Amino acid sequence: MNKLNRMCKIPKMFLLFGTLLILPMSSPGAFGSPETTDALEAESKHTLSGKVITKLLRQYHYNHKKIDDAISNELLDLYIEHYDHNKMYFLTSDVKKFEQYRYTLDDDILSGNLDAAYLIFNTLKTRLDQRLVFVKERLKIEFDFSVKESLQMDREDEPWANTAGELDELWRKKLKNEALSLSMAGKEWEGIQKTLTKRYANLERRMAQYQSEDVFQDYMNALSETFDPHTSYFSPISSENFGIDMSLSLEGIGAQLTSDEDHTRVVKIIPGGPADKSKLIEANDKIIGVAQGSDGEMVDVIGMRLDDVVQKIRGPKGSTVRLEIIQAESSVGSPSKEITLVRDKVVLEDRAANSDTVEFMHENANYKLGIIDIPAFYIDLEAQRRGDRNYKSTTRDVRRLIKELESAGVDGIVIDLRRNGGGSLQEAIELTGLFIEDGPVVQVKSSIGKKRVEADPDPGIAYTGPLGVLVDRFSASASEIFSSAIQDYGRGMIIGNQTYGKGTVQNLLGLDRFIRSGGEKYGQLKITIAKFYRITGGTTQHRGVIPDISFPSIYNEMDFGENKQLHALPWDEISPAIFKPHDQVSMYLSTLRLNSKKRITQNNEFQYITEDIERYKKEQHNNLVSLNFDARKKKLDDLGKLKLERANGRRAEKKLKHLNEGDKIPADDRAPDFVLEESKLIMADLIELTNHNKAGNIAKTNNKSNPSNPRSESVEAKEN
Repeated sequence: MNKLNRMCKIPKMFLLFGTLLILPMSSPGAFGSPETTDALEAESKHTLSGKVITKLLRQYHYNHKKIDDAISNELLDLYIEHYDHNKMYFLTSDVKKFEQYRYTLDDDILSGNLDAAYLIFNTLKTRLDQRLVFVKERLKIEFDFSVKESLQMDREDEPWANTAGELDELWRKKLKNEALSLSMAGKEWEGIQKTLTKRYANLERRMAQYQSEDVFQDYMNALSETFDPHTSYFSPISSENFGIDMSLSLEGIGAQLTSDEDHTRVVKIIPGGPADKSKLIEANDKIIGVAQGSDGEMVDVIGMRLDDVVQKIRGPKGSTVRLEIIQAESSVGSPSKEITLVRDKVVLEDRAANSDTVEFMHENANYKLGIIDIPAFYIDLEAQRRGDRNYKSTTRDVRRLIKELESAGVDGIVIDLRRNGGGSLQEAIELTGLFIEDGPVVQVKSSIGKKRVEADPDPGIAYTGPLGVLVDRFSASASEIFSSAIQDYGRGMIIGNQTYGKGTVQNLLGLDRFIRSGGEKYGQLKITIAKFYRITGGTTQHRGVIPDISFPSIYNEMDFGENKQLHALPWDEISPAIFKPHDQVSMYLSTLRLNSKKRITQNNEFQYITEDIERYKKEQHNNLVSLNFDARKKKLDDLGKLKLERANGRRAEKKLKHLNEGDKIPADDRAPDFVLEESKLIMADLIELTNHNKAGNIAKTNNKSNPSNPRSESVEAKEN
């Protein structure tokens, strides 16, 4: 069980509280004058490691794929895409040269031949050096933003450039777009020139620091990705950083970051950290600038090494860091946003479940709901091992919160799992047990086909009243196990958006266990070894959990979620487990959905979401961004007017003073948590329907047991 608990999470690349997987360092050359360096080559240990990794993948991975021509075909595409996703470096002639490896990489890897991997990387390095020379020369000339032209942002489906001249034109527009963004932020040409020069110096420095181990790691990760997105190789130094329990000592903003081409992208927000508490930054947002304190200079970090970005974000507890971000839901060419965070440590108490009560009126009736927010499925294993009777765990905390809420007289409880990326499998199982009497919770199928049923270990039940569970696209793994079990038992109502869809289990295999190292370190392989299945038989993998009542969300349109991953393991099903439903929901769902739909059509906030989704889809389809200052400014002004219009709409409902153009929009006038607000009304409807049904059943029972009751005969006749 401990192995399952360790790996029941989403992220593939880890940064906790401002510390990252550190790549090796070396001295950078001066921008525009790259050092003359020998081409990188595979080391003898990489030849050996490659053979062992392929053997482990074939033997232990869940789907037992063969390393054959099909793998070779996928591997070549993935590896090239890793280095040049947007087709801005390689030429058609380069790609044709790489084609000789299309169906030979499988044989090469099995024999320990890694020549293709290093040839492709060294070609990239050559092309990058050429691009940097072009950048230096082009930045000597100021751009003319009055020209009407546009840039195609995503070139994944476009052909490769045939000549250096074609690449020059692509890069001219790329540079002009970056310069225009800086101009829109108020920079003059001298400042733009300085910023972009530093930006591409960072890119050159990052590439100069690449070593043979980095290339090998990239290549092995391309190979592992052909098996599934959650299988990956960690180099020895990456393994060391991966194994550190950073929550004990390191301070920062509480986020996991990764490199996304030239950008630093947020993978996940750590529950309980400064970023989480601020609600100002989300997964998939990109960080493009970092500044210290309230008035420090904003440092451009595009093209900067990830560990260098992290060092700028990290800092002592209580200090301030400002970030310039591009929000995930932003349309192409949208302006960046500056946010301010106060660094802090993230401890178990900050990540613990917490509760609140909300009182409101609906349909002329008063309701009181308990809201339990669970940021992660956690357990203090060390305290448990020490025999500490008061060790922290999700289930223990929620049990206590339920008692407090019932003492407060709540009519129902909502479990909020939004943004909960997982955690301890055992806690997900035991938490489910608080709401069912007994029975299976999840099924686990191993790579050898062996099925195991994990059941509620406690025959008691902590709460029997109306229950709602809120989920979104960021709810994953353990969150999906809990919510799917609640749904399958009919014990509560699932509300929100389709969840992430991570239904796989990973384990860490140290390569040192399989190699006589003689003191040499060989890294680790994180490998998918099992799959989660619902008690009804279908897996949570790929599909996730589909809510009983769904809301529109812009994240449904983004490339986010397991079903958006190219090599994600598919959905399938096994035989269901034997269980007894506690159905308290299905009989009311049609009414609840209808009532909610009526409210949503009249709710301005949901209309705003629908408008944003349509605008996002249209702009993503267009895939062009204007390089004209006036056109870009108009778009920026239109977005500002739209935000102001919506803020004034909210203020009008509160009977507050109208804001004028140029006024700062107060935080209270920004988008409220409309999902929670509508969920409260859905729960009120559920409570009313449940109480009405109970009252009807009691009346029927009393009538049948009392022949003198004048309604008894008519009731029985109606039933017959």
